Amino acid sequence: MVSLYAARQKIHPKAVFGLFSKWRWAFVWLTQIVFYGLPWLEWNARQAVLFDLDARRFYIFGLVLYPQDFIYLTGLLVISALALFLFTAVAGRLWCGYACPQTVYTEIFLWIEKKVEGDRSARIRLDDEALNAHKFGKKWLKHTLWVLFSLWTGFTFVGYFAPIREVAALSLSASLGPWQTFWIFFYSFATYGNAGFLREQVCKYMCPYARFQSAMFDKDTMIVTYDQARGEPRGARSKKADPKALGLGACVDCTLCVQVCPTGIDIRKGLQYECIGCGACIDVCDEVMDKVGYPRGLVKYSTQNGMAQGWTRDQMVRHAFRPRVLVYSAILGAITLAVFVSLFLRTPLKVDVIRDRGALSRMVDQGRIENVFRLQIMNATESTQHYSISVDGLEGVMIASESQAEVLPTEVRSVAIRVQTPPNVAPAGSHPIHFTIRSQGPDVAQVIEKAVFIVPR
Repeated sequence: MVSLYAARQKIHPKAVFGLFSKWRWAFVWLTQIVFYGLPWLEWNARQAVLFDLDARRFYIFGLVLYPQDFIYLTGLLVISALALFLFTAVAGRLWCGYACPQTVYTEIFLWIEKKVEGDRSARIRLDDEALNAHKFGKKWLKHTLWVLFSLWTGFTFVGYFAPIREVAALSLSASLGPWQTFWIFFYSFATYGNAGFLREQVCKYMCPYARFQSAMFDKDTMIVTYDQARGEPRGARSKKADPKALGLGACVDCTLCVQVCPTGIDIRKGLQYECIGCGACIDVCDEVMDKVGYPRGLVKYSTQNGMAQGWTRDQMVRHAFRPRVLVYSAILGAITLAVFVSLFLRTPLKVDVIRDRGALSRMVDQGRIENVFRLQIMNATESTQHYSISVDGLEGVMIASESQAEVLPTEVRSVAIRVQTPPNVAPAGSHPIHFTIRSQGPDVAQVIEKAVFIVPR
C-alpha cells in the first residue's frame, strides 16, 4: 500500500537566546500590548478604537467614520499589501518571522508549554511516556492555561466591535448575546487550534503567502542563509582540533539549527519556502561558533548574490535599493500620503438626498410646483451641530419647510424638505438643483449635493 499522506511529526523547538530572539519577543510584547490594551483606552468619554457594527459607526481616536467611508479601508488594505511586497522584496519574510499573529501566538503558547513541561528534551520524554498522573497533570495544566489565554484573546477581539466594558459586564453576568458568544468562542477556538496544535502547518500549508512569496524574491533579497563554502564539509570535532587539518568546514554538525527551527527545516539545505525568516538558527549557530572559537556568521542574513560574490554588508545594502524596491517605495509613499491627506481634509458632514417616491411632483397653492426630498444628514463630529439648508439651480426656487436641522453627536437625522418653484419657471421635465448644507459655528463644514427637480406636464 502506498500512502499519499505523510503523517505529521510533532516539532519540539528548542529554546534559544540571542539578538533575533530578543527582537521576536520585543514584537510579541509590542503587538500584544497594543491588541489587548487598545480597547480599554478612552477618548472623549468613549472607547478610543471601536468598530460599532450595531450603530454603524467606526471610532478611531478622533475620527468618526461611517460605512460610506469604506474607501479608507480600501486604502488601508492597499497600503498593507504594498508594504508587505516592499518588506518581502528587501528582507524576505520579516512579517512572518516577527509580527504575524500565527508566529506571535505560537511563541506565546510555546512559552507556556516550556514553563509547564520543560525544555525540548523534557517535552519529548513527556510525550513518549505512557499516560500517568504526572503526565496528565502537566498536560491538563498546559491546556487549561492555553484555553484561558485563548478565551481572553477572543473576548478582546469582540471588544473591538462592541464596547468592551459592556461585553465584560455581560460576560460576568452570563448575559452575552448570541453573536458575541459565537465570535468569542470562534476566535478562541481558532487561537487555541492554530497556536496550540497546527503551528507550523499553518505557515507551510494553509498560508497563501508561503506559496507566492517566491514571486517577490530575487537574488538581492535579504534572507537567512547558510555559508556553504565556509561550513562544508561538516563534521564533529574537538574544540582543540584544527578543522583544516581534518579537512572539515566550520559546521560542527550539531543540528541545533534544526532543533530550534519552529518549522523544523534544515537551513543548511538552502532556501526553502517553509522558512519564516525568524533568525532562530542564526542565534543558536552564533552560540555554537562562540563555544568552539570560530567567527560568527556561518548562518546569517544575507543575499544570494552577496554569498556568491563575497559582498560586504554595505555592498548588499547598496544593492537592496534596486528598481523593484524603489518602485514599491514610491507607490507606497504616494498612496499613504494620499490617504492621510484625504483623511485630514475630510469634511465631518455627509448628506444623502433621497426623493420622496410617494409624489414625484405636485401643484400647491398659487400654482406653485413642489417636490419633496428627504435629506439624510450625518454628523461625523462628537458635538451637536446645527445646519442650515438652502437650495438653488432654478429661478425662484425655495425651501417651503424648515431649513434648519439639529443633529446630535455622531448621529444621522432624516429631514423632510419641501422645495417649491413659481409656476411656468421651467419647461416640463427634470431640472438639476443643488442643496447646500452648512454647519453653523466656529468649525464650518459645508456639503453641496445634486438633486433633480421634476416639473409636471
